[in-house]
Amino acid sequence: MTFHVWIAFLFAAGIVLIMPGPVIISVVSHSLAHGRRAVIPMVAGVTLGDLTAMSVSLLGLGTILSASATLFSILKFIGALYLIFLGVKLWLSDPGAGHLDTAFEMRSKRSLACKLFFTTTLNPKTIAFFVAFLPQFVNPAAPVRPQLLILGTTFLVMSAINSGSYGFFAGRLREKMQSRSVRQWINRCGGTALIGAGVLTATMRRS
Repeated sequence: MTFHVWIAFLFAAGIVLIMPGPVIISVVSHSLAHGRRAVIPMVAGVTLGDLTAMSVSLLGLGTILSASATLFSILKFIGALYLIFLGVKLWLSDPGAGHLDTAFEMRSKRSLACKLFFTTTLNPKTIAFFVAFLPQFVNPAAPVRPQLLILGTTFLVMSAINSGSYGFFAGRLREKMQSRSVRQWINRCGGTALIGAGVLTATMRRS
């Protein structure tokens, strides 16, 4: 792989990552609800989810998903229902439960990491994306594994930075709003966004 190909990959991956999808909507919604303390566990969940999706893609599941409408639909609806469940839960949550002065418990951090992990992994287009995207930048005349390792690691780092940036700024916005009524409004807006993302996920088609 040449340096120019790697730069082209950086540019293409950056465009893909910066466009908000279900995962970024989830990151922003939970950051608005819990503040900046939620960013690190959520970034960990997103990164592990991307790593899992990338691994199963390279093992062949992405090809199966592209060929099987039934399997694609099953994973799509599972992911959509999970997003809707998170949205309803956030919409109904107590805005005072995550006050900035209270300790953000380790249990809550694990819970958020798991939520973002499943949100990322259960999106069938995430798996299909990797099997279609990464090979475009691989030179078949050279050893493939080192190239996939470089591209995969680059994407994971960029994904972590991207989700962390969205979460950080959303968390900063939350900290500026101390009113309970404002926080309740933020929670409901975030919950509505997650529900909307779930509905959009349920209606998306295979490309």
